[in-house]
Amino acid sequence: MRITRILAYRVDLPLHEVSYKWSGGKSVTVFDSTVVRVETNAGWVGHGEVCPLGSFYLPAYAEGVRAGLRELAPHLIGEDPRELAKLNRRMDAALKGHPYVKSGIDIACWDILGQASGVPVCLLLGGRYGTDFHLYRAISQESPEAMASRVAAYRSEGYRRFQLKVGGDPDVDIARIRAVASKLQPGDRLVADANTGWVQHEAVRVARAVRDVDVYLEQPCLTYAECLAVRRQCDHPMILDETIDDLGILLRAHADGAMDAVNLKISKLGGLTRTRQVRDLCVSLGLAMTLEDSWGGDIATATIAHLAHSTPPELLFSSTDFNSYVTVSTAEGAPQRENGRMAAPVAPGLGIRPRMDVLGEPVVVVDGNGVK
Repeated sequence: MRITRILAYRVDLPLHEVSYKWSGGKSVTVFDSTVVRVETNAGWVGHGEVCPLGSFYLPAYAEGVRAGLRELAPHLIGEDPRELAKLNRRMDAALKGHPYVKSGIDIACWDILGQASGVPVCLLLGGRYGTDFHLYRAISQESPEAMASRVAAYRSEGYRRFQLKVGGDPDVDIARIRAVASKLQPGDRLVADANTGWVQHEAVRVARAVRDVDVYLEQPCLTYAECLAVRRQCDHPMILDETIDDLGILLRAHADGAMDAVNLKISKLGGLTRTRQVRDLCVSLGLAMTLEDSWGGDIATATIAHLAHSTPPELLFSSTDFNSYVTVSTAEGAPQRENGRMAAPVAPGLGIRPRMDVLGEPVVVVDGNGVK
């Protein structure tokens, strides 16, 4: 089996809640997502999705995905999509860095491998644990009262895990954490996610001010050194996210005792192949994980679901259902939340069928004749 053509489609994903806000005044109203399609001479076709959270969150941006594919994809024509380790080495040789560009291709090749093998991707990733798994709900940054109201509403939909967007004015963030915590019930989990938004002294101050609140702190500061310093001065369990982008920093953070859990984003690590490697190391280390991506629609949600459902439940801190946040459906067969939980599709591959009428015409086409 050989790759004959790689295409990319651009699709806008508006939000049900109109805008999504987080630290530093950052916000998005419409997500710019790229769906990658890999075609083969055997008739198998796979799909992946890459959706950066704007251009001001991680070193990734939507048009960069498409530009990177124009550079990378010609080097992959003629490769066997089932040879995933070899394919990733080929991508790394052809394009240094830019893991988010490679992610959609890698996911699409897992989709092909699953279809050709006749099994869902979660079985290839290690097996399906149980019938479903927990989801978290991200609470966009608003006033303390509005965020508390959001949490109460989402609790009624079955969510029990909440990721509160903080990282702003410390006094307001303290009020946000306390207001939301007052709405929780036994068994709920609350994460205060600063998305790198505090400087060190602010993070320590917030942590001390909410010392009596049962809350996890996630990525309080921009650098690993700052986060480690905060960790050493607070009593709350710590989650790291933005600073964990390869195996080396994960091992260092574990050795330093810098975190109790880690947030792994598929596109940040370069696709399912690399994320599975990090996930499996975390399992060996006994380190809990949130498994997700930067953002996305139906295809990204299906990918996340297969990774999460193949992770031992005691180490799956949470996962997410991005397709419930947006108003556009890009694929049939994508998993849907039910009472705050979700399950990976059971059909072979990712188990989704792209809605080509929604995707429209491709914006990138690469085949044996070059880039179009």
